[in-house]
This record gives sequence, structure tokens and C-alpha cells, in this order.
Amino acid sequence: MATVAPHRVRPGRSVELGLLALALALGVSAYALVGLAETGTLPADIFGYGAGLVGLSVGLHLVLRWRAPYADPVILPTVVALNGLGLAMIYRIDLAYEARERAAGFAERQLGWTALGMVLAAVVLVLLRDHRTLRRYTYTAMVVGLALIVLPLVPGLGTEINGARIWIRVAGNSFQPAEIGKIVLAVFFAGYLVTNRDTLALAGPKVLGLQLPRPRDLGPILLAWAASLAVLVLERDLGTSLLFFGLFVGMLYLATERISWVAIGLALFVGGALLASRVFTHVGDRFDAWLHPFDDANFNAEFGGSGQLVRGLYGLANGGLFGTGWGQGRPDLVPWAESDFIVASLGEELGLTGLLAILVLYLVLAQRGLRTAIGVRDGFGKLFAGGMAFVVAFQCFVVVGGVTRLIPLTGLTMPFLAYGGSSLLANWVIVALLLRISDSARRPASELAAPGGPGDDDVPDAVTGPAPAGSDQATELIDVRPS
Repeated sequence: MATVAPHRVRPGRSVELGLLALALALGVSAYALVGLAETGTLPADIFGYGAGLVGLSVGLHLVLRWRAPYADPVILPTVVALNGLGLAMIYRIDLAYEARERAAGFAERQLGWTALGMVLAAVVLVLLRDHRTLRRYTYTAMVVGLALIVLPLVPGLGTEINGARIWIRVAGNSFQPAEIGKIVLAVFFAGYLVTNRDTLALAGPKVLGLQLPRPRDLGPILLAWAASLAVLVLERDLGTSLLFFGLFVGMLYLATERISWVAIGLALFVGGALLASRVFTHVGDRFDAWLHPFDDANFNAEFGGSGQLVRGLYGLANGGLFGTGWGQGRPDLVPWAESDFIVASLGEELGLTGLLAILVLYLVLAQRGLRTAIGVRDGFGKLFAGGMAFVVAFQCFVVVGGVTRLIPLTGLTMPFLAYGGSSLLANWVIVALLLRISDSARRPASELAAPGGPGDDDVPDAVTGPAPAGSDQATELIDVRPS
């Protein structure tokens, strides 16, 4: 009988602290460089800003040492670096707006949202001791998630901005409830799919080498398709529609590993979007702006036009390979440069090289999330962590694809970089959930608490079953936790 010598799993908190120092140095130095480039002196609030960012980051690090000592040591520093770079870019755009006597102050508000997001992440880590308890609320999450998505349609509560009705007014501030809805719906998708994955994965005919689902098993994906089309049509929001449907199809593939589900999902969404573009004017305008951005009629359109897209493309071209440098570009020429088009702003001042480095940080974040999904021992946690990692990566693809004209513009914002309170809060909650699940994934089995709900019993035998003597599986089962 094969045996594997046990090894000590290091929590990794010291590694995390060292990486946090690098991440904070990156964000604070970028903030300082913006001030030096614009005014020739350091920003007046550089010490208060730096102290606030350091205090929040170290505070969250201490919460991890207390509540999740085995959490992945790379996730938090990566997110802090992205958040810091975003704050520096928003501050730079503020200075440009002030020079042109336009409304500014976005950086100060974004720092406040960052503080609130990190505090919320700490609260999640303290209160949620075991991610498996979320599975008890599978169908409650479905109801809450759908309610959040349709909330902007409620008369007197929802508000329309730039032609899209995806915000609600709360105490005088706008909030996008779909950002929280995507997390709640991910709980529902994970709970539903972990229960029904055998039926969705194994049943159905095989046609031309492709395993197709049975007609009666198509219900969930058809329901998700209909809901995404409803969002697209009623709220005029291509981004939320695409993100919602993409999350479901992505998690469906993670649960079943069947390419047929992805093919069906792509066909449904492309077909639905094309149909909506012909039937509904506001959807067709988005496609016209994408396909013919340099036409005068599209460029000068008030809503759904291509003026923002074309200006962003010229900004990226101006940045070239190495960029103009912090404070040396003109990102303020692009409408909503601090939110929808912050990728173009960063691409202009940091160039293709800097923008690729930022995208690598997102790649690292998604990879650590998927590694957490591989390492965690319960099926619900695998799907939930995989879904959370996928939604961050997919949102990045949709945003960058829209800004670079690979796909139509959607109105989504870049996670952690772009200005926006609802997006920042939701994404910090995602970080907290990934850290909580990674703590369970990397924690030695001898230290795990007895499961209080569904957990190890819903992991397939391929994961928990005994390995044949001398096989590689025995080693893999020991080393499956992220390092």
C-alpha cells in the first residue's frame, strides 16, 4: 500500500505581509508621481492617504491572521495593488477635471468606498466561519438575486443614467443592485448545480461526438437566457445581461465539463442579442456604434453612440508601447474616463506595457481563485469559488473587449480600478469569500471543523475516494491545496 509522508502546510501570512508592502508601495508611489507630474510637488494629502491605505490593508491582514490564517497569501496583495493603481488614476483624472473647471472629487469618494469595502470584507470574514452554510440558502438566494436585478425597474426607486436603467437612488446616492445580485445568484447557481450536476452531465444523446442535454434538462439555461434578455431589453443594459448569463453558463461548464452547454449558451445569447438589436432601437444603436464607430451619426449620438469609444481608442494609440507617463496624457478628453473608460486612461499614461502588467494582476487573481476551487474539499465550495473567479475574469474581458472594440461596449466597470461604489463593495465581498474558501482549501484536514451542513459528502468519488497503490492520485490528494 502506497503511503505519502505528511508535510506541514505553512499559513503564508508572512509572505502576504511582504507582498502587501510591495502592493502598497506601488499604489502610494503612483499617487505621489501623479502629484509631482501635475504640480511639481507631492500631493498635500500624501501622508494621510498613504497612512489610510496602509492601515486598512494591514487591518484586513490582521483579520486574516485571526479568522482565516490559512487563506491564500496572494489574493489580498493583488487586489490592494489594483485598488491603489485605480485610486492614483482617478486622482490624476480629478486634477485634469479641476484644470478644466469640471466637477471632480472622485478620488476622495473612491477612497471612502475603498475603506467601506475593506471593512465589509473583514465583516464577512469574521461572521462567515464556514462557506458551506451558504448552501442552506440556495433558493432564498435565487429570489433575492432576481429581486436585486429587477429593482431598478420599480417606479420611484430606479433611475435612468445615460440611457440605461440599472441604478436605484438610496439616500441621494446611486447604487447598482445587480453588482450584489451577481454574488447572490452565484450562491444559487452553486447550490443548484451541485445537486443536479449528475443529471446535467451524464444524461442525453451523443450527436457528432458532442454530448447533448435532454430537452427537459434545458429548463435552467432557458430560464437564465430569458432573464438575461429581459434585463437587456427592459433595463437597456447589455453588460449586466451578458455578465449574468455568462456566470451561469460558466458555472454550468464547471459543474458538468460538457462543451455542449457552452455551445448552447453561446448560441442562445448571440441569437437573442441579434434579435434584440433588430427589434429594439437602443440595442441596435450599440451594435451600430461598434460596427461603424467613425460614422458621423454614430459619433455624435447622445446615447449609445461611438464618441466615447473613438476617443478612448485615440487615447490608447497616444499611449503607445510605454505610455506618456503619469500626469502627461489627456484622459479627461474621454467621457467617463474615471469609470467606464479607466482602461483607456491607464493605457494612455502607462502604455501597452503598463496595461498588460495590470491585466497580469487580474490573471493572477483569477488563477488563485480557480486554484482555490480545485483545492477546496466540498462540491459547493468548488463551484462557488470557481464562479467568483470566473465572474471577475469575465468582467475584465467584457470591459477590455469593449474599450478595444473587440465586442460592443457594455457599460460594466473594471473591478477595483474604476470609480464606482457598488462595484467596489461587491468585488471586495468577492475577495472576502475567496479568502474564506481558500482558508478551508489550504487548512490541514486535522484542523478542519466538523462540517455543519453539506460538505465532503457531495464531493465525487474521484476526489475523495481511495487511490490505487503507486498511483499519482495519492500525491495529488495531499498536494491539492494552493501553496
